[in-house]
Amino acid sequence: MVGTKVTSVAPDSLSLVTDANDNHGIRVGVIGAKGRMGSQVCRAVEAAEGLRLVARYDQGDDLGDLSGADVVVEFSVPDASPANVAYCVARGVHVVVGTTGWDDAKLETLSGQLADAPPSSSGSPVGVLIAPNFAIGAILMMSFAAKAARFYESVEVIELHHPDKVDAPSGTAARTAGLIAAARDGAGAGPVPDATTHDPGGARGARVNGIPVHSVRLRGLVAHQEVLLGNVGEQLSIRHDSFDRVSFMPGVIEGVRRVADHPGLTVGLEHYLGLVET
Repeated sequence: MVGTKVTSVAPDSLSLVTDANDNHGIRVGVIGAKGRMGSQVCRAVEAAEGLRLVARYDQGDDLGDLSGADVVVEFSVPDASPANVAYCVARGVHVVVGTTGWDDAKLETLSGQLADAPPSSSGSPVGVLIAPNFAIGAILMMSFAAKAARFYESVEVIELHHPDKVDAPSGTAARTAGLIAAARDGAGAGPVPDATTHDPGGARGARVNGIPVHSVRLRGLVAHQEVLLGNVGEQLSIRHDSFDRVSFMPGVIEGVRRVADHPGLTVGLEHYLGLVET
């Protein structure tokens, strides 16, 4: 019956009104739909041309058959994300992941799961995008920082977020440090200079791939990052600020639309935007 309400199999899942005869557009499910980012993703998908929201899931919900989704957007918590993504991959569903905490070991496991995955509903191999940040400006900031890193002796990363964020450093900061370190290694640059020998309180921050990273947690902030690069007599600052979570949505929508065109595992939305030289 046209216009019937399709209810989720999970008692806490939200329902969605769909047209039973409408098979057009990319069918999208959202895991973590009640969270700050997940709820914003649901609104963005509903407003996007060519996308159709078919399911919303949150903690404790039964994912079932994923309501026939072509693509699932996953914004949960680091401890739950690998299992959620593996569940989707095992059912031939593409995944766009915004949850942080994906270290090398987890990525390697996911790569193996993708190799064994059944094809998607269209018959193509399954694709998974893991994006430390979806804001286009943040992706450009990381790209610019990586390009600049080989020209400067010193570089440090400062990331600033709201105090409800559960992980530190942020996924964006860790990704930035990794890109900077790779660029410096490729250019033959030495370690970042630092004469500190006494720091019992950790005031110099963490070292991520040899790059100093500092995390700030402050009420009123959303997501902000600054990369400081220095030489004798000059400094370059590259900063990005997200004042509202809506800033991440164009990147999420781009990921949903393009993940099927990128089989296997992709880390970083920059690969979808033509920002990575091949």
